[in-house]
Amino acid sequence: MRNKKYGFYEFFAGGGMARIGLGARWQCLFANDNSQKKSNSYVRNFPSSSEFVCQDIAVLGLEHLPGKPALSWASFPCQDLSLAGERNGLNANRSGTFWPFWNLMMEMGKKNRPVPIIVVENVVGAITSNQGKDFQALIESIVKEGYKVGPLVMDAVHFVPQSRPRLFLIAFKHSMNPPPHLMRDKPDDAWHPRSLQRSFRRLPTAMQDQWIWWNIPSPPERETVLSDILERNPPDVEWHSPPETQRLLDMMSERNREKVLAAQSQGTKMIGAMYRRTRRDKNGMNIQRAEVRFDQISGCLRTPAGGSSRQILLFVEGRRVRSRLLSSREAARLMGVPESYTLPDNYNEAYHLVGDGVVVPVVSWIEKKIIYPIVRKNRSLLEGS
Repeated sequence: MRNKKYGFYEFFAGGGMARIGLGARWQCLFANDNSQKKSNSYVRNFPSSSEFVCQDIAVLGLEHLPGKPALSWASFPCQDLSLAGERNGLNANRSGTFWPFWNLMMEMGKKNRPVPIIVVENVVGAITSNQGKDFQALIESIVKEGYKVGPLVMDAVHFVPQSRPRLFLIAFKHSMNPPPHLMRDKPDDAWHPRSLQRSFRRLPTAMQDQWIWWNIPSPPERETVLSDILERNPPDVEWHSPPETQRLLDMMSERNREKVLAAQSQGTKMIGAMYRRTRRDKNGMNIQRAEVRFDQISGCLRTPAGGSSRQILLFVEGRRVRSRLLSSREAARLMGVPESYTLPDNYNEAYHLVGDGVVVPVVSWIEKKIIYPIVRKNRSLLEGS
């Protein structure tokens, strides 16, 4: 029984990045997404994925959910909670899909099939969205169903050269007993930023009593930098023309132009990651700016409907400056997706698929340091269910 695989559900599955990150100890019993294009990629990469259902989560019922999983993973849409979005909140159309998911979890509990461990993942903007009311609603809904919950913020930059902090709510039923070493009496600034600590203090005492401060180690120092993951001749993107590159340079503020000048003075090839963003000028008017960083770390991958926020790479070699979009395979590498993963042939579909996902080694670290230790401690309870 020591080699037993534990069942899990993967909601809002996208291309299956949580599945990859959870690894060999886990067996997917059910996966769901409402995007046909993402579903095609999921099935292509997991050929035996008869457990995948492409359907709006709002129409799913318990008849779609087989067995008694040990874990349910839900990376629900972030657009209405993101600082980059319109922040319409947890009751808006996209991020509001949390509630149909949670209704399914509640129904499983009523049918004596409660999921012992649930992980909910979203952007850090979920902590402060709607003056913190959305976050409190998440915690309240989880606690009311008899779970303890341990929120933490983990930045993918610990594992891949991409700045991508994300909120993880890791909840477990009261019947489960985590190993004592996993819990601490006070927050750890490495995983519990001030925004999270402030949110905790605002909660009613009854909710604070069900809150866990996780005690987990920092991962080994990352060895990979941005230039390590770049393709020499990517097949799906082309170099910008000199006028196109110049237009990007002209969109920079004085501070960002100085970064480019400093890179040019180095005498070696310097690679910067660049986004176009809307900023206010000194007159309060919205203007589009190009912002660049040369610290060998990518900005957070984003997938807006338009193309203005796709990440651009700036190659500086003395006076020569070139630019191009990040390729789809480079984007996949920034998400920790293995090279064996088959991406869609269409660039936009591939970029959207990976940019909407969860970073694979982050999932693996959480599985290794929190989820599986809880499973191992409660093996007899889980295997007897």
